[in-house]
Amino acid sequence: MKGLNDHIRIAGGKPLEGTISIQGSKNAALPMMAASLLHRGVSVLKGCPRIADVLCMEEILQRLGAVTWWEGHDLYMDCTDADKTEIPAAFTGKMRSSVVLLGAMLSRSGRGYLGYPGGCVIGKRPIDLHLMVLRSLGAEIEERPQGIAASCKRFQGAEVTFPKRSVGATQQGILAAVLARGETELLNCACEPEVKWLCVYLRSMGAVIRGEGTSRILITGIESLGAGNMQVPPDRIVAGTYICAAAITRGKIVLENHPEGELDAFLEVYRKMGGQYQGKSGKLIVDGTGIKNPVAFLETEVYPGFPTDLQSPLMAVLATIPGKSRIREQIFEDRYKAAEELVRMGAHIRIEGRDALIEGGYPLRGCRVYARELRGGAALILAALAAEGTTCVEGYSFIRRGYEHICQDLGISGVEGTEIYESIQLP
Repeated sequence: MKGLNDHIRIAGGKPLEGTISIQGSKNAALPMMAASLLHRGVSVLKGCPRIADVLCMEEILQRLGAVTWWEGHDLYMDCTDADKTEIPAAFTGKMRSSVVLLGAMLSRSGRGYLGYPGGCVIGKRPIDLHLMVLRSLGAEIEERPQGIAASCKRFQGAEVTFPKRSVGATQQGILAAVLARGETELLNCACEPEVKWLCVYLRSMGAVIRGEGTSRILITGIESLGAGNMQVPPDRIVAGTYICAAAITRGKIVLENHPEGELDAFLEVYRKMGGQYQGKSGKLIVDGTGIKNPVAFLETEVYPGFPTDLQSPLMAVLATIPGKSRIREQIFEDRYKAAEELVRMGAHIRIEGRDALIEGGYPLRGCRVYARELRGGAALILAALAAEGTTCVEGYSFIRRGYEHICQDLGISGVEGTEIYESIQLP
């Protein structure tokens, strides 16, 4: 729920400097939380980000009967009695990733009802592949006007080929297969790091999984899983966002706890723009002072290609670089909502279908802008860092879905803002 004070004010014009520690990964933590339902006991995620999406997922687990608590940034989940099987749309409508709970509920209880999942408005995000893999493993699913009702006494291992790669559907298949009867072979799987980390977490619980990080994942179902216990890996999208912040302000930063090896495609584009970086003693040293080259053409791709979640932050950077750049969005058909707001700030951006044409180098001006989704909202914060004067970014609750303390992290360069929490309050 967004309140009257759902905004932050940012005074721009200063190069970013300092050291930032990268938070735990949102996209890794959420499916791990769903996986915790598969053990009737206490599991823990260490270094879990205390962001709105995680708090929403925590509330859903509580709705199912789990007892949860925090010790610092360690999230404990006691799923001993988490046997309820209905999640109303009031909860699932807050974020799309809640759909991964369906396979876990079916594995645990044999049935489940899920209100249709929501999240950011960035185009069509169908769940047909989620339902396809669950049906292939034996689930009976009824798509009702208000939600999805499913049942399955026990999943049966099978060979399942995804018609296109999907991170969420791959995770759904893994969660369903780990307690299935027999062998499951998942083909044309997503290779994103978040799939790998889910497999690592499930293996800490005793699951038998091979092939994560490739397009072919093999799973041998077992009778039960033990407790999960794992450090949540660093968030590669947050790290990329902060590198963009250094680039747009032509600043220098040091990233601690950075996601080594997970941002190669992004860092290659950053290097071509004139940015420099160096890994040293477990840290990533980032120098954006030489940023000056436009990007003639770039398209978003599934991993290991350029991530769609960093498209909007990169667009903000390109708006400040003299010359013509072009971005083609290949993952979501409506992910240019930040472009209109950047234009309000003085950027020269034109949208033609899936392409964003950017004529950069024009000065950005502080004004009132509106975040409509998570990553586009982060892009507006970056633009505000480079703009003349003060910018008011409305819709800060969208940004809180994925960034735990973006104001404090970027406050080292003069950002001023008040953290506005959603209706779910921090413990």
